[in-house]
Amino acid sequence: MQDLLHLDRSPLFVIAGPCVIESAEQCLQIGRHVKGICERLGLTYIFKASFDKANRSSNASFRGPGLTDGLVVLERVKKDLAVPVLTDIHEPDQAAVAAKVVDVLQVPAFLARQTDLLQACGRTGKAVNVKKGQFMSPQEMANAVEKVRSAGNDRVMLTERGTFFGYNRLVNDFTGLAVMKGFGVPVVFDVTHSTQQPAGQGTSSGGNPHYSAMLARAAVAAGVDGLFLECHPDPRHAKSDAATMLGLDEVEPLLTSCRQIAELRKGW
Repeated sequence: MQDLLHLDRSPLFVIAGPCVIESAEQCLQIGRHVKGICERLGLTYIFKASFDKANRSSNASFRGPGLTDGLVVLERVKKDLAVPVLTDIHEPDQAAVAAKVVDVLQVPAFLARQTDLLQACGRTGKAVNVKKGQFMSPQEMANAVEKVRSAGNDRVMLTERGTFFGYNRLVNDFTGLAVMKGFGVPVVFDVTHSTQQPAGQGTSSGGNPHYSAMLARAAVAAGVDGLFLECHPDPRHAKSDAATMLGLDEVEPLLTSCRQIAELRKGW
């Protein structure tokens, strides 16, 4: 994974884009904006967007264009912007199809224990990003890594996105980052989902995105290799995760400060 995605060529890598594909034009706008920032800061960039949000709070929520149309958009972003792309899948039979286009397959947090899904991702030979389930301890994620590796694929990374707690918000245990780094894989911190209030608005999740930059800086200081974040040109009108999405103008200040911390930590 390091050779293919060049994750070791910068002090920090960035996975960023909209929560869900709303249109090709919007994906290109967001990807172009974040790519420019990463180029200025010397950070490796991976574009992310979901073709289907299968675990929305409400059945009436927008889910995305679906697998076929979504991969068309992701392929266009990959070609036009010359960046690697990431998307999440929910079913084992989606892995081989998505792998024809994307560079990184992502396993959503609620599916981090699903053996068939993890092994199907591993068999593609693509890099696999497994999000830690909110209900799982950091130590348990060793099993997720082993399931991907059992398919002959060592190109796996883990993403921390907070754990459920008793007062309707996610809480981050930064000692868990060190635990997961001990498995010998890159560890990513999900900046925006970590500010989520699951189902906090009844039919949708709430959030506290004003804490995103603080959490991101803390995670980089704690030793993460990459940051995951979702951003949008009009966050409060985004069709998914509007309560936690960052505006495009918020991305550069956040990444600038995080890069400085990463350089200090690594002695660059």
